[in-house]
Amino acid sequence: MFETLSAAPPDKILNLSILYKNDARPTKMDLGVGVYKNSQGATVIMRAVREAEKRLYESQTTKTYVGMAGDEGFNKAMLQLVFGKKADLSRMFACQTAGGSGALRTIADLLAKARPDATIWLSDPTWANHVPILKAAGFKTATYPYFDPASGTVKADAMLEGLKQAKAGDITLLHGCCHNPTGANLTIQQWAPVVDLLVERDLFPFVDLAYQGFGDGLEEDAAAVRLLASKVPEMAVATSCSKNFSVYRDRVGAVILMGKDAEGAKIAGSQALATTRVLYSMPPDHAAAAVRIILEDDALCADWKSELEAMRLRMLNLRKGFAEALRRQSNSSRFDFIADHRGMFSRLGLTEAQVDRLRDEFGIYMVGDSRFNVAGLKEDRLDDLAKAVVAIL
Repeated sequence: MFETLSAAPPDKILNLSILYKNDARPTKMDLGVGVYKNSQGATVIMRAVREAEKRLYESQTTKTYVGMAGDEGFNKAMLQLVFGKKADLSRMFACQTAGGSGALRTIADLLAKARPDATIWLSDPTWANHVPILKAAGFKTATYPYFDPASGTVKADAMLEGLKQAKAGDITLLHGCCHNPTGANLTIQQWAPVVDLLVERDLFPFVDLAYQGFGDGLEEDAAAVRLLASKVPEMAVATSCSKNFSVYRDRVGAVILMGKDAEGAKIAGSQALATTRVLYSMPPDHAAAAVRIILEDDALCADWKSELEAMRLRMLNLRKGFAEALRRQSNSSRFDFIADHRGMFSRLGLTEAQVDRLRDEFGIYMVGDSRFNVAGLKEDRLDDLAKAVVAIL
């Protein structure tokens, strides 16, 4: 049987972790895998999560299944986190999933049942795992212009022109905030004509919201999703708790579906659950229950928001500091865009050969397209990194 198979290519991002681990240089720097790290380089358990897990341990009496939809309290709390506590949720359905990737695949399989002949339009570039997930669901994919490497900004006008090539019934995958891999985001003013175009041309919005709270704030990062919900008849959102609750390994995410009416949402939700039944049957419970405990408790929620805000502000300060270091070392404004971007990632605009040189000569690890993890930067080594970048230009 297995003799018919050939080895799968290694995951480029995860393979960086292996190379980094085996590098003996004390000055090495890991800017590859997208996990938040503090100033000591550690990915710690957040205070509120630790307390919620303690409460869960003391109160939990069973490990039986929670059902295909997962923790219903978690699902309600996630709806309110994304759409606001005063939002009309009558046309909404939510179910817990195995991480944000589980939410993406569940929605992709659901949409493949509903519109098997549709094309899914992706930003150029997009997260590396988007295409494999969508192709595994059987979709054709196409791209719309998004990022201008020369200026480090969004090609807002070109994006609109590109989406005009989509046919009615096609699907557009949109980054709700903190674009991965570029960090370049549409302003809410630039979102408005995009939303109008989706409505005008009957294009279905599929939003990946993996970094709420890492960009401009919890409410601000949900603004585009909320604008969409106020205008479009239907939409789907894949959201993740990996980053903003720092529960990466516990795999917590959610599918959110908005129908034309309550009955439409109910029917779509039933198909989403049928999809998860085939994919993994039941979602993991532990961290979702912890997230629910946090979001339902005012004091814990306030503490979580405080720590999340400190993480967000640290990344903004690192962006500013790195951009200033690059300006000092290069005597140019070439990298000033880094300070304007948001979220965990930006691209330096280097070639793959230059990225290889950074790794081989300086022990600096980043993805081949020069995407780097802002949270992996160290406050006291920004000039060292900037010198290395300038040295390989």
